[in-house]
Amino acid sequence: MIQITLPDGSNREYPGPVTVAEVAASIGTGLAKAALGGKVDGKLVDTSHRIENNAKVAIVTAKDAEGLELIRHSTAHLLAYAVKELFPDAQVTIGPVIENGFYYDFSYKRPFTPEDLQAIEKRMAELAAKDEPVTRRVLPRDEAVAYFKGLGEHYKAEIIGSIPQDQEVSLYREGGFEDLCRGPHVPSTGKLKFFKLMKVAGAYWRGDSKNEMLQRVYGTAWATKEELQNHLHVLEEAEKRDHRKLGRELDLFHVDDVAPGVVFWHPKGWAVWQVVEQYMRQVYKDTGYQEVKGPQILDKSLWEKTGHWQNYRENMFVTESEKRDYALKPMNCPGHVLIFKSKLHSYRDLPLRYGEFGQCHRNEPSGALHGIMRVRGFTQDDGHAFVTEDQILDECVAYTTKLQQVYKDFGFTDILYKVATRPENRVGSDELWDKAEHAVMEALRRSGVDFVVSPGDGAFYGPKIEYTLKDALGRQWQCGTMQVDFNTAERLGAEYVTETSGRAHPVMLHRAIVGSLERFIGMLIEHHAGALPAWLAPVQVSVLNITDAQQDYAREVAKSLQNQGLRVTLDLRNEKITYKIREHSLQKVPFLLVMGEKEKAAGTVAVRARGNQDLGVMSLEAFSQKIASDIAGKF
Repeated sequence: MIQITLPDGSNREYPGPVTVAEVAASIGTGLAKAALGGKVDGKLVDTSHRIENNAKVAIVTAKDAEGLELIRHSTAHLLAYAVKELFPDAQVTIGPVIENGFYYDFSYKRPFTPEDLQAIEKRMAELAAKDEPVTRRVLPRDEAVAYFKGLGEHYKAEIIGSIPQDQEVSLYREGGFEDLCRGPHVPSTGKLKFFKLMKVAGAYWRGDSKNEMLQRVYGTAWATKEELQNHLHVLEEAEKRDHRKLGRELDLFHVDDVAPGVVFWHPKGWAVWQVVEQYMRQVYKDTGYQEVKGPQILDKSLWEKTGHWQNYRENMFVTESEKRDYALKPMNCPGHVLIFKSKLHSYRDLPLRYGEFGQCHRNEPSGALHGIMRVRGFTQDDGHAFVTEDQILDECVAYTTKLQQVYKDFGFTDILYKVATRPENRVGSDELWDKAEHAVMEALRRSGVDFVVSPGDGAFYGPKIEYTLKDALGRQWQCGTMQVDFNTAERLGAEYVTETSGRAHPVMLHRAIVGSLERFIGMLIEHHAGALPAWLAPVQVSVLNITDAQQDYAREVAKSLQNQGLRVTLDLRNEKITYKIREHSLQKVPFLLVMGEKEKAAGTVAVRARGNQDLGVMSLEAFSQKIASDIAGKF
């Protein structure tokens, strides 16, 4: 007898070996129809998987995260099936699942066109409608190589040829198409209903620029029609909110090939930068951080001591002078340690907190660069607190509280918390890592927030809390960090005098709230769709006259507002007022002040708020009070 334990703890017995599909059928017809796969003792398998011994079994459906993964993986195969039907000369390579979808790389004699994508997607729907079973078989490696060579699939043969000779490989077939794959897959193509092909891009075979350029076809797949439509809607909205597009339209910044991965800030964009920086400078002051400034270029020997040279060298820009090797700093931490150890500190000085708007450079691959979101040169609101071991928890809890308020002020209220633990490649003893990991987890517990653990994702010198924001479209952006580091200060010889007149190494807490200012401003642009709240907007007020007769009055109004510290644009052009209003509205200015002869005579202004809101006529004093209230309330 085979005993199967289900997720609810109940047991079922079968007279002999049984498949996942048969287990589902024994539970109910509905579950049998919905089954996409199974989990046997925690391992994801096909519904055809044969269970030979007692096991814990869960039936996977489209409602499960694993079910959606099966759908996407199988839809990638369906894509390859359709391409081979329509373009028999195309060779298939690899087709993995990615976030929100999948892709498949093809070698073909000409580029696929948008019309080709439409035809492929149509053929995929036709093949899915045939509801052909997806079946698995296993071949010895050499036999599989010969099989794919016989099909003219030389890329597949090369992939299999890299597998050890004594191993077997699994193949999955649906209709006339068979593909190399570990699996698992859905039981039949009829389970694949809600998908769409998105775009074609280039990709080198095996990621090597010396190899052939393949065509990568991207697609998305979902469990329901509603989920697919919602995803496409989010993509459409995201395109409208794209910070690169809005950066051009609002004249905020640009990037140029003469300086790849570095931003050229225009006056309006730099105004936003300054608001963010000055706000964060006040956060430094409010939380006891002293602002410092370290050098950009530091000797190789320093990076060897910290471990960066051994663990991070490929991401660093290096240079040489007078036979000495240097690196542009990729982070600010070592510089802050050197400032700390430039004088002897007592335990009474701790916590000692340094903050820096430190410009860093990292040699990101050119293909990874993305507007101002992913750059090579960036500035962080970087802070380091040097603390004793018993001060860690209080420091981390206070930091989380302040971070939550900062994000709220910028318009983000949904925060996800994650603890990234020790990676395989790390420095420091397991005992110190145990202490550090306990500290960050306990700090979040004391902050009263839920968190998940991401094993192995910590920095090489310490675990970290990652604070991830959800934006207006529900997209997630990993932003702030808090890292507990028992190692760097010791490796650089930083010490303080203890209460018993001994010497000890401080624990170093690395923290950033907004992280890269470039990336954070890009997030703000997309989150607010370019319509930044009044306190952040590059231009807060546009002053518009109707005729030349109001020019002097308009100048007086603009000057008065500027004297109050507001960012004001004065538009005295000889254009129709409707044209001016439309132009400044497209620039997403929070308030437009319009003045004709009536307003001039009465000493008032006609106020229009963003979103075509007519707030009526009011005195300049009343308007000043209103905008001051908006700015103070961070909206």
